[in-house]
Parts: sequence; C-alpha cells; structure tokens
Amino acid sequence: MKPSTAEIVREYGPFPGADNVAGVTFDGRHVWFASGDRLNVLDPDSGEIVRTIDAAADAGTAFDGRHIFQIAENRIQKIDPQTGKILSAIPAPGGGGDSGLAWAEGTLWVGQHRGSKIYQVDPETGAILRAIDSNRFVTGVSWVDGELWHATWDNDGSDIRRIDPTTGEVYEKLDMPPDTGVSGMESDGAGQLYCGGGGSGKIRVVRKPAAKR
Repeated sequence: MKPSTAEIVREYGPFPGADNVAGVTFDGRHVWFASGDRLNVLDPDSGEIVRTIDAAADAGTAFDGRHIFQIAENRIQKIDPQTGKILSAIPAPGGGGDSGLAWAEGTLWVGQHRGSKIYQVDPETGAILRAIDSNRFVTGVSWVDGELWHATWDNDGSDIRRIDPTTGEVYEKLDMPPDTGVSGMESDGAGQLYCGGGGSGKIRVVRKPAAKR
C-alpha cells in the first residue's frame, strides 16, 4: 500500500466561540460539530453557523438518521436534534479517553485516542461488541459506502485511512499536510470527508477516494 496525499478542497472557520473542533457529523443537510460546551450546526453552502445547542461536547459526534450521539467525558449522550434534550446516556468504552464516533447499521463505532482502538458498541447498553487495534492514536471514525474509515493524529502527523472492520488491516491511507491534523471526521456520502481540525478551529473538506468494489 502506497500512501496518497489528502486533497483538501475547502476550509471552514475558525468560528466565533468555537476555538476547538472535536466531533463532526452530517445529517444530510448540515454539518454538526462539537466544540467543548456546545454543538454547532454549520450550513456547508454558506459556511455559516445557523444554530447552536448547549451541551457537553468533548469529542466524537454521530447521527443515526433521527438522533445525535455525542461523547461527553466518560459517557455517550443521545440528543434530540430539534430540542437539544438529552434522551439517554451510555458509558463510553474508553472511560473518558474516547475520540471519534460513527453510526453504522444499528451500532456505534467509537475511537479510543491514546488506546489506539476502535470499539463497536451497543447504542442502548454500551456493551462492547468488537474491538479493533490500530498502530496510531485514533481520532475521527466514519462509515461510508460499506467502508470503515478513521483518522489518526500522532506526534509525527495525521492521516486518514480505510481499514478492514474485522482485522484493522490498513487498505488505503491519505496523509494530511504537515501541521494539519484531523480530530472528528464524517462523510457527506457524496465523495467528501468533513474533518475537524482540533485547535485550529477549522473544518477541512477532504476528497474521499472512490469506494472499492
């Protein structure tokens, strides 16, 4: 496998009152991103934040088609996106060391940053169904076109990789430019990955390679 260079096609931010971009998800129309003490709703066409919700939002964010799931310290909260009400919560598998979050086929996939793992968990109970090892610090996680992608951010840089969801084998890798990291990550389902930029306060759009069939 020969790494490729990630192609950044657009940047958003930084945004007022959101110094750090953590989790990122997409609801089919808007980009949602976590910034510590609130969730922000971004219109990707205008580049403007159109709404905010006050909520603990430390790391990964996911959307299941109806609800927002948000990592808040050592738990994952299920939030009504219309009202901002917290509907339920489950323990986060990393106990506070969690990073990315994604929804796929009825389960949540949770990155563990310094533990270098991805967990598949039951969204109702928090029970761990599967654990995948990585050789890098794991940040954002995304399922798209039946493929599992995740971001890494280590001392020597950041990349985005497609992996085997059973073994963790790396099939494809996109290296981010120097001094450009990826925190949260989510696909728009149309060939782009929205990538949180951590302390840069930015969201970068990376072109996703075509799905392998």
